[in-house]
Amino acid sequence: MSTLTNKRILLGVTGGIAAYKSADTVRRLREAGAEVRVILTAGAAEFITALTLQAVSGHPVYQHLLDTDAEAGMGHIELARWADAVLVAPASANFMARLAQGRADDLLSAVCLATESPVAIAPAMNQQMWSNAATQTNLATLKKNCVRIFGPAEGSQACGEVGPGRMLEPTDLVVMVSDLFASGEFDGLTVVVTAGPTWEAIDPVRGLTNRSSGKMGYAVATAAMEAGAKVTLISGPTALPDPERVRTLRVESTQEMHDAVHTHIVDADIFIGVAAVADYRPVRAADGKIKKTLEKMTLELERTPDILASVAARKPAPFTVGFAAETENLEQHARQKLEAKKLDLVAANRVGADIGFGTDENSLLLVEPGAVTELPMQPKAKLARALIRHIATRYRAKHTAKVHTLRRP
Repeated sequence: MSTLTNKRILLGVTGGIAAYKSADTVRRLREAGAEVRVILTAGAAEFITALTLQAVSGHPVYQHLLDTDAEAGMGHIELARWADAVLVAPASANFMARLAQGRADDLLSAVCLATESPVAIAPAMNQQMWSNAATQTNLATLKKNCVRIFGPAEGSQACGEVGPGRMLEPTDLVVMVSDLFASGEFDGLTVVVTAGPTWEAIDPVRGLTNRSSGKMGYAVATAAMEAGAKVTLISGPTALPDPERVRTLRVESTQEMHDAVHTHIVDADIFIGVAAVADYRPVRAADGKIKKTLEKMTLELERTPDILASVAARKPAPFTVGFAAETENLEQHARQKLEAKKLDLVAANRVGADIGFGTDENSLLLVEPGAVTELPMQPKAKLARALIRHIATRYRAKHTAKVHTLRRP
């Protein structure tokens, strides 16, 4: 199973004999579905070549902090933003010390400081170096700073000694990197997500639709699954493959999506309506293709069912999140939608020629009663995980408040 599908993993390789495993680590990460970029330190380049890592990753290898071409676009910041997770494997004793001290005098350490994504290290060194008090102090600092520690394993070492300090095997590292995305914030919850456009038939050939690609909705469904939820994704027509470990149902019209939602919402704890559903449909669809005759043609349209409002009106209602795609007055329109449909949260995104529909990046303005939160421009997969974390916090707060209310004498 591809456990890292669409994840962007930045692999840092530091100086040590275990660097020979790095090429296999790249290969295993890619087999699991990840896109991998590599940073090679000066010490690591003494053990493995950039050309080898470029060949297995399919991308140029990054080596220098003060690279004129890369830094013209603030290359270390771009890499830090690009990564969904940073894995340093092998991580030498020297690199652990520098990371614990917060130094940023080479590309890898600068990226580790600049990223908001999880950082994990797989230590690899002589057993005595690992046991040294200085290394153990650095290890404690890194754990305190929320750096994830993968290993080390025990066994025979290149120096001939036996003990702790061996880097974990690449297959083990892939499993542990996958676990970085399993937050557990939705453990035990059932989530229904809608995604994509809808298609309202005019005749057997033509229809009313919009430019939604479904990318954001699919990313939200995947992020909810990673957070531990049992997820049902109800998708309009898209060209995207079904997300793994997500139950995906394909529909076409708004009415079909409405019916599917209400079939599967009964036991749902959270509903996230990401789909860009059509607001209107033809009153009557022609049985055959409408031929071109007159200069003008008039279509009579009627309202489609309001999926969001109908879910929020259920008794009891799930925690209901709506999306609002707007070209202007983002917060104003989002708050109107929030209040009119009695939603718990509205995620508003700006759409236009170069943003929103069909793109790989977006930003969101989260509007809820008494609060507004901005999630900045970033890849949709990362944006979806940030949204899920926000929803989890608000869901727990609402659920806790409801329990306290019920317990009052």
